[in-house]
Amino acid sequence: MTVVDTPRARERGSDFAKLSRRVAQEGLLDKRPGYYVARITLVAALFAGSWAAFAMIGDSWWQLPVAVLLAVAFAQVTLLAHDLAHGQISRSRRTSRAAGLLAGNLAVGLSYGWWMDKHTRHHANPNHEDHDPDVSPDILVWSEKQAEHSRGIARFIGRRQAYLFFPLLTLEGLNLKVSSFRALRRASLKSRGLEGLLLTAHVVLYLGAVLLVLPLPMALLFVAVHQACYGVYLGCTFAPNHKGMPVLTAEDELDFLRRQVLTSRNVRGGRFVNTALGGLNFQIEHHLFPSMPTANLRRAQPIVREYCESLGVDYVECGLFESWGQALRHLHEVGRPLREVRT
Repeated sequence: MTVVDTPRARERGSDFAKLSRRVAQEGLLDKRPGYYVARITLVAALFAGSWAAFAMIGDSWWQLPVAVLLAVAFAQVTLLAHDLAHGQISRSRRTSRAAGLLAGNLAVGLSYGWWMDKHTRHHANPNHEDHDPDVSPDILVWSEKQAEHSRGIARFIGRRQAYLFFPLLTLEGLNLKVSSFRALRRASLKSRGLEGLLLTAHVVLYLGAVLLVLPLPMALLFVAVHQACYGVYLGCTFAPNHKGMPVLTAEDELDFLRRQVLTSRNVRGGRFVNTALGGLNFQIEHHLFPSMPTANLRRAQPIVREYCESLGVDYVECGLFESWGQALRHLHEVGRPLREVRT
């Protein structure tokens, strides 16, 4: 599914500027230090409390629920690292980077520099099959064009990718760690030595703690449950935002506002969904104003929605389960060429 652009749409380069001025006048781009102090405190307490519970319970099957709780803690730390990368918490790049390295590399084993580069390219060209790394056909295919040109494992999985999507998410935590270590080989990655040291420290401390408390069979099961739940949590947080929305190609020439809005989807659900998804359920507002503090996205939503309606720009929002359904239906549809022709 691609976006059909018009000459009139391309002439509206000032549309975002008008919206941006209105949002700035409402003070929605101002930092929210109080909110982030409270949020960081709660997430740190959850993270530390999960490890404390792990240490106190010891050799017991009750460690499996702890593994699930720790997956939630890891995901919430990852969401904080996301906000740091966007400059939502601090105006200082040095402060944001230092905190991001501690939260990403050391706490959860995710390369902050690698992920930041990848995510920046995603924000610049969301859902663009040539420029967005989040829709590259590595394992899954996101458009019929990608399906027709797929090879190897992407071609094999693509036939049934809608059914395999959630099972594959159980490997996402491991995939992020492997990708993080692979990124250390790139000369373009800043502070490779420091990033590698912190990633290694995470692995040593994580596996050391698990093996110190649990016998090997239970330790392996704990790690499997923890990493699987962590991967599913992250996948269920990020997948609703763009999957199933229009996939752009080189033929689509959209201005900034339309490029961000037409490829994004908001998810309704109230305070629980807001907290669980780290504010990313307001994906349209986040893509238009990536440095806007998470706490202000909800307040920006009615302004952005009304403005888009006045321009005739589609503003999509739905419930959480429906967003997953749309993503899965899209995956099933674009995989059709692979099911029709078997080679």
